[in-house]
Amino acid sequence: MRTEVVMPQMGESVAEGTVTKWLKGLGERVQRDEPLFELTTDKVDADVPSPVEGVLVEIIVQVGQTVDINTVVGIIDTSAKEGAMVVPRPPDMPAEDLSTTEIARPAASTDELERQPASNGSAAAAAPSQDATAAELRRTRSTPLVRKIAAEHGITNLASIEGSGLSGRVTKKDIIAWIADGGTATPAASAARPAARDLHLPAIEIGPRDRIELMTPQRQMIAQHMLASRANSAHAQTIHEVEFTNVVKARDAHKSEFADRGIKLTYTAFLVKAVAEALADFPIMNASLDGDHVVYRGDINIGVAVDTGTSLIVPVVRNADEMSLLGTARAVNDLSERARTKKLKPADVKGGTFTVSNPGIFGSEFGIPIINQPQVALLVTGAIKKRVVVDQATDAIMVRPTSIWCLSFDHRVIDGATADRFMRRMREIIEGWQP
Repeated sequence: MRTEVVMPQMGESVAEGTVTKWLKGLGERVQRDEPLFELTTDKVDADVPSPVEGVLVEIIVQVGQTVDINTVVGIIDTSAKEGAMVVPRPPDMPAEDLSTTEIARPAASTDELERQPASNGSAAAAAPSQDATAAELRRTRSTPLVRKIAAEHGITNLASIEGSGLSGRVTKKDIIAWIADGGTATPAASAARPAARDLHLPAIEIGPRDRIELMTPQRQMIAQHMLASRANSAHAQTIHEVEFTNVVKARDAHKSEFADRGIKLTYTAFLVKAVAEALADFPIMNASLDGDHVVYRGDINIGVAVDTGTSLIVPVVRNADEMSLLGTARAVNDLSERARTKKLKPADVKGGTFTVSNPGIFGSEFGIPIINQPQVALLVTGAIKKRVVVDQATDAIMVRPTSIWCLSFDHRVIDGATADRFMRRMREIIEGWQP
């Protein structure tokens, strides 16, 4: 029995992933849940486990290729013996242009293509007419991501775009290039021009001592995600200084007790706990915007940014409002460790409703973050340092441990006054913590 291995969705807003390494070769046996291949997205690096026990008989997506979620990347035969003869997929067959149902069977003939209906997708108008040619049918059989882009930009006929994929299929790169050129230039023409010229930026002069390196797939995805967030959300910020005297005392009092349980008590656990409590009081901060509708999330799932040394990953502490400080610390420790060792599962990076980033561990005063879509706010906390502060009631000058926080919020949904009330509530929780 042949079982398809698909590209998993590693995060709510992730539409594609890149295979960075196959951990098994053709003809090798793999156990169920044993790591099969490594992938990278704009949210996570992870090992993807095998869905079944069997022999890897086909590798469809090669290392370095980026494909849509749910695309078949390989085939496992549960009845084959290790070392069985396998037939590699031809290298000129790009997997990113094929949907799951298409690449699970042999290529159809021209007559079969003419008899097959067009693939379903969000862009219903992108389907070909009844008298479409076989070539037009091939071009309109695009990935779900391409059809989604077509629907968002009002493109009613994908067959009008010259595709560079298998049999003329329209790829993501083709449709983006076509849109960027006003819907008139061919993808080949736009691809021939330097990216800097397309963006009306000055050309970069390369010196003899300069070194040029291709951005990693994950870095490219992060860049796209950040630009999309900037383009879609009305970013605004508010900055507050928060005193940590009581939290420092509480951490000193409990860290030995937590260590005895094998848990490191970090300031991040206190932050997540405070944010969860404040989000319960301000549901608008725990929401998403869907067109003209605000979606108030029923669960409080807090994403915690984790530095892996090469990138930033945001695993999610689920139902954080239901956890004790001990439970929160345990969850933060577990997710951080598995993020750094590439052992996160798809569910670990899905469903986040709010994000906390703590670059203060590197000594920064504060940062001004970009919102993690489709959320409406993100909190960045700076280093906890001893600073000179003034008691506003008595004018007394004191030295206290404080941290500077910056909240980025979507001004389409959240007013400045609401953002400040939310920050004030979190400040009250932190400053009023009972040691």
